[in-house]
Amino acid sequence: MLSSDTALVLFSGGQDSATCLAWALARHAHVETIGFDYGQRNRIELDVRDTVRTRMGALDADWSERLGADHVLDLGILGQISDTAMTRDVTIAMQANGLPNTFVPGRNLLFLTFAAALAYRRGARHIVTGVCETDYSGYPDCRDDTIKAMQVALNLGMDTRFVLQTPLMWRDKAQTWTLAQETGGAALVELIRRETHTCYEGERTHLHDWGYGCGTCPACALRAEGWKRFRAQSGIAAS
Repeated sequence: MLSSDTALVLFSGGQDSATCLAWALARHAHVETIGFDYGQRNRIELDVRDTVRTRMGALDADWSERLGADHVLDLGILGQISDTAMTRDVTIAMQANGLPNTFVPGRNLLFLTFAAALAYRRGARHIVTGVCETDYSGYPDCRDDTIKAMQVALNLGMDTRFVLQTPLMWRDKAQTWTLAQETGGAALVELIRRETHTCYEGERTHLHDWGYGCGTCPACALRAEGWKRFRAQSGIAAS
């Protein structure tokens, strides 16, 4: 039996998934998280997950009560069969098909399938993912049509009624920062800025005003530009 009050959040440790976790905690009585170890180069994101979860729960007494178990699945086989800049030590570049070589074919499809299998066992009707087709790198498995098709396939294949929620689908990165502010105030924005990790290179030695990162990879560029526009719109001074 799936509970309408329970959500499972795909939580990588990055800005988008952390914002989605806060969004879910503000709306659902019980929230669990799932992460994936698939041999990614930026493994630092796995290391920051516990800190982000713990500190997010501490922001609000209700959130602390609602935050449930964390699950990390080993999907190393995905890294073994993927030849991408996310799973190999190669330079990030655009490919002939118009996609950056950071695209891991099938990644989000597998993530959602495994998340649904876990949600089925844990009784969670809502599966929350931070995919977006506004400020993104063009990944086809982040598109709204893909998510809608996955919801149909998962519900048919498991004979159930999952709801795939994508709170960031039509938000650019500035609006994602705004959603964090609306959901958890300045404290949540600062938590996401300092503790989450987005950089494809796994760089975490220099704290920019928008967070840690190399500052040049596509993920850093999107995050930095989004922060700049958010700061201008909200009147937040540079750190």
